[in-house]
Amino acid sequence: MKSFAAAEQRSAELTRAIDRTPETFRVLTGERPTGALHLGHYFGSIVERLRLQRAGVQTFLVLADYQVITDRDTTARVQENVHSAVLDYLAAGLDPQRTTIFAHSAVPALNQLLLPFLSLVTEAELHRNPTVKAEAAASGRALSGLLLTYPVHQAADILFCKGNLVPVGKDNLPHVEITRVIARRFNDRYGPVFPVPEALLTATPEVPGLDGRKMSKSYGNAIALSMTADETATVIRRTTTDSDRRITFDPDTRPGVSALLSTAALCLDTTPQTLAEQIGDAGSGRLKQVTTEAVNEFLAGHRQRRQQLAQDPDVALRVLRRGNDHANELADDTLSEVREFMGTVY
Repeated sequence: MKSFAAAEQRSAELTRAIDRTPETFRVLTGERPTGALHLGHYFGSIVERLRLQRAGVQTFLVLADYQVITDRDTTARVQENVHSAVLDYLAAGLDPQRTTIFAHSAVPALNQLLLPFLSLVTEAELHRNPTVKAEAAASGRALSGLLLTYPVHQAADILFCKGNLVPVGKDNLPHVEITRVIARRFNDRYGPVFPVPEALLTATPEVPGLDGRKMSKSYGNAIALSMTADETATVIRRTTTDSDRRITFDPDTRPGVSALLSTAALCLDTTPQTLAEQIGDAGSGRLKQVTTEAVNEFLAGHRQRRQQLAQDPDVALRVLRRGNDHANELADDTLSEVREFMGTVY
């Protein structure tokens, strides 16, 4: 608890520093392209990326296609998912002139950092990582070498571009900490190559899925940014609620009703409790109508821009090639520096 309080205090200091000197920060963020981006991504990460971009922070956004197979057997549709994500980024306002958007697999030098980085951590340290434990339990199968070393892959993602700031939620603080450990150990063992990155805690709202669980592509409970208005209405209409006409916000006993309230409240910039009071005894039918209208109105501009962008079949590819080129330049430079300090230049 004390360490989290310290992280919160440091994040507040970092936020003030960003306002003063945004050019001194370099951020790495991203996600696995396992499906269409949804409202959870929008409120959970895209909004923060837009804020950092507007502030003038150098931002790198990785679509971690190699990481798709940390907990699944196939990369089916990964290219489609990558291109779809780029369209959503552009429609949301991310500017490839200011935010470097690239694919993990397109930057070979980044992955060469894994070997020296793996030598800097122990198996016990990897097993203790909360995400590794949670993902292994959720997958229901044997722990793969890729999943076990996932935190080290993320460290390589952050450090290849010498990122010094990582926006994360509370649950992801251990990932930043192991990256800090790797950076310090490399610098101590070989020489001062890497910054020791810091965590910027983001006050991202939790966006529940339509069944009350975390909104997730794998749960099938998400509202994708790319859905049409009619598709949105259909998935909301199918949400399981209950027979009580009085609408109340109670996530434990009324997960479906509460999920709809949370979703609509985020889009309407209000609270679930306030919205519940407004709907009152009108029942779940009225709640679903309010939620559908709120989501569709909120996403109308995004969807229109996305549709316009999609008329150019090569727009995502151009953005990725530009971002890949920039990421490769930095990764090559960093790897050359690493090899110099390690004495492996021939």
